[in-house]
Amino acid sequence: MVKDNEVKIKVKNLNVWFKDIFALKDINLDIYKNEILGIIGPANSGKTTFLRTLNRLNELADGFHIEGSVYLDNKDIYAKDIDVNELRRKIGMVFALPVVLPFSVLENVIYGIKERIKNKKKILELAEEALKQAYLWEEVKDRLYDSAYNLSGGQQQRLCIARTLALEPEVILFDEPCSGLDPISTFKIEEAMVRLKNNYTIILVTNNTKQASRVADRTAFFLMGQLIEVDTTAKIFTASKDKRTEDYITGRFG
Repeated sequence: MVKDNEVKIKVKNLNVWFKDIFALKDINLDIYKNEILGIIGPANSGKTTFLRTLNRLNELADGFHIEGSVYLDNKDIYAKDIDVNELRRKIGMVFALPVVLPFSVLENVIYGIKERIKNKKKILELAEEALKQAYLWEEVKDRLYDSAYNLSGGQQQRLCIARTLALEPEVILFDEPCSGLDPISTFKIEEAMVRLKNNYTIILVTNNTKQASRVADRTAFFLMGQLIEVDTTAKIFTASKDKRTEDYITGRFG
């Protein structure tokens, strides 16, 4: 049993609209510290909307409206006194497609920290550690000043993970991080996620149910903007309580 003080993010009575589109409906969910929570469900089930609600990226969309609460360490992230930039540093996000900057490998990693940290040695130490945590250091340590565009797709995605890690977040949101990647690159990113949960809370949105079964400690099933059920991954995949969850996992729909 996880104690209350181990809850990292608490979502209470969450409803989200985009103009007249009711995107998320009465979501209640606790996300625990140092776990990987997998989120699965068919297209348009609200998975990415939920993820973007957790670091307030939905605010950039036209017609966004929210009711309910999201707490990070018992602090309401939608409170008026919240520094949104600091929130997004604490809750970093890795997107489906790698978005590398038109700079060197090293500059990509340190881009978000060089204004905040002036000590060059400290910056380089953070960059090296982030690349190691992203399982990329050995592949790029002799190419730090090469263009990031010269890296493979899988390497670019791990570079984006390293760039997020360099910001020293507390939570990492992964939105389909392996879509379009080959099995070897996918394996390396999954391996990195499993190691990263020792120091971070991880939320993984994936359309690959097998990926969720491999790496997630718990799995949540979303359907048409609703959270249908959440449980340990083993129970979700072998003894789900709701027939809709079972039907989705077994490929009967979705």
